[in-house]
This record gives sequence, C-alpha cells and structure tokens, in this order.
Amino acid sequence: MKTFKSILEFQKHFDTDVKCRLFLEQQRWGDTPACCFCGSVNCTRIKEGKRFQCNEKECRKQFSVTVGTIYENTKIPLTKWFYATYILSNHSKGISSLQLASWLDVTQKTAWYLNHRIRKMLTENAPDLLEGIVEVDETYVGGKETNKHKSKRTVKAGAGGKTMVFGVVQRNGKVNTKVIPDTTTETLVGAVEENVAEGSIMVSDEHKSYLPLKKKYKHARINHSSGEYVRGAAHTNTIEGFWSLLKRQIVGIHHSVSPKHLQRYCNEATYRYNSRLITQDLRFANALANIEGKLPYSVLIKKPTTI
Repeated sequence: MKTFKSILEFQKHFDTDVKCRLFLEQQRWGDTPACCFCGSVNCTRIKEGKRFQCNEKECRKQFSVTVGTIYENTKIPLTKWFYATYILSNHSKGISSLQLASWLDVTQKTAWYLNHRIRKMLTENAPDLLEGIVEVDETYVGGKETNKHKSKRTVKAGAGGKTMVFGVVQRNGKVNTKVIPDTTTETLVGAVEENVAEGSIMVSDEHKSYLPLKKKYKHARINHSSGEYVRGAAHTNTIEGFWSLLKRQIVGIHHSVSPKHLQRYCNEATYRYNSRLITQDLRFANALANIEGKLPYSVLIKKPTTI
C-alpha cells in the first residue's frame, strides 16, 4: 500500500469512488474476484462497470465488492467512508459523531451510524490467547449518578449505575477487553480462561474471584487496599494505563456511552492500542481487510434485553 505523509495526501489519493472500489477489490480478493454468493472464482467484470457476473450455472448472480460487507447498500460515497475509516482507526481518542458529521457534510445521525459500522470493522473476531506475563483487571465505565437528572438516575448496572469492563493485557503486547455483567468468580474465571493461555504468569489485584485460577496459572496478587502497587515485576500498571486511555476517549470525546454500545467503543480503543507500533496506512488497510459482515441500523437502535 502507498505510504501517505498526511491526511491531505490520503484524500487526494482516494478522491474518487472508482479508486476506492479498486482498492477494496484488491484488499478483499487480491487479483481473483470471488462470487459473494457461491464463492466461485469463475467471474467476469461487467464491461466498464463496478459489478461482476458469476458464470456458474447454479448461481449466475451479479455482485459488487461491497456485497456482504459493512458498505453494502450504502448511499454514502466510498470516498467519505475511506476518510472516516482513516480517522477512526488512527485518531488517538476517536471522533464524535457531531465532529465527523461536520467534516463529512452529513447529518449527525448518519455519522453516528457510520461510526458504529467502522467500529465493527475494528473488532478482532478471534484474538489470540495472551501469554507470558499477563495483567488482568476490571473497571467501571459510566458517568456519576449525581451528574444525571433525577429521572435518569439508575442503579441497574454495576456500582452506581456504571457498566463493568474486564481487561487483560500481555506485558509489551496486546490487550483484550470484554463488557461483563458482574465480577463473580464464574464471570471473571471464564473471562480469564477465554483470553489467557494456561500456564501464563497472571497478575491481578486482591479480588477473591481470581483465586481459583491458581490451578491453571502462576498467580501473582497485588494488594492495592493495603497500598501495594508494585512488587518486583508484578504490577497492573499496564492495564490501568489502558483504562486511562479508554476513559479519556469516552469522557473527553463522546461524554456518554450506553451499556448497549460500550463493547464497540472498547473494541475501537483496543484496535488502536494493539496497532500502536504500525503505521497509520497499515492501520487503515487492516481495518478494510475486516469489512465483511453487516450491522443494520435496526440492530443498533433496538432496545437491549440485557446490558
């Protein structure tokens, strides 16, 4: 992929939908287009068009590179999609829908929907198990109840109406996050086992729910309640540093995030943290490599049954 010195250079390079489509085709299929319906590579491009024809007798369907992706049936030009994806995958704290709406010349509602679909692209669907020295911790995300109108105050989620997020980070490596309903032994043990390779050195605070894990991990506990924060190589400073980044993103940029959508915001912050050592251009290209899948507007606005 071409290296861009600035976002202006990026915009000049992807200044037409044709250029964006050709790049998407290369990212998704390489040099061999494949039917989005049957998977056959027996396809031909329809002359001077953006669509392809599947030549299999059982299929014979037409398709474009956006079929089956986040971009399917979009009315927003791909130039704007590319610009928004570049910003969201690289900006240190993300961008609000109001700001993005202004930059793209779209409505706030459109920018909000676009932001969430890009966050889906930034989600790592099958992250590797972390190993070595791994720090685990949980935190609460949400505004103070005293700052809310009386009619909106609640104690349904977490402490004081907040939502709990579990995090695990490999020392000098990647981080994984997961919104959790509580901090019971069953929940936290399950979250650790889903994310940490057995036999790793696991560092946590004094939370008792982590105690059963000593059978599968070398468990180092830091007693924060007694003022202990570092004991040799044992500390949870790395994951706490990530929590600081996540909360600055939410408080400073978005101000308020509902429990229903919180996981996507966590995925966004996780993506940027895990790609911190690569270039902005590669961050953008890697995001586009994950465009398959849909996120209908009806799903976004549907009221959740659980948080």
